Amino acid sequence: MTDSKITPFLTFSGDAEEAVTFYVSLFANGKLLSLTRFSEGERGEPGKVLNAEFELSGEKFMAMDMEEKYAVPFSWATSFLFKLDAEAEFDRLFEALSEGGTVMMGPEAVGDFQKVAWITDRFGVTWQLVY
Repeated sequence: MTDSKITPFLTFSGDAEEAVTFYVSLFANGKLLSLTRFSEGERGEPGKVLNAEFELSGEKFMAMDMEEKYAVPFSWATSFLFKLDAEAEFDRLFEALSEGGTVMMGPEAVGDFQKVAWITDRFGVTWQLVY
């Protein structure tokens, strides 16, 4: 893995730890690299995630919790495109990400791709899967 100068940073309204744990369990070589919680007296709910750094398929991400009154919902206008080399892996990720979420498209053949899907998962994060 190389260090990138741009890292996706996801802001959740209280379920960052659940989301990060879910993503790390799904993706190849998923790893939780660090997790820091809010303490009493800090701006944030004590015990919730101040910063979590994690890795999915060699790409670093960060996440945090924000107080619900300040949190802005995710939008499908920003998504993560994940290209897969194996149909079984596509099917597994599609099933897991779509559970409790919304399938916006697919799976279907598009152009040279055998399967394409666009999913907003149960945390509100949108993924595009391509095989």
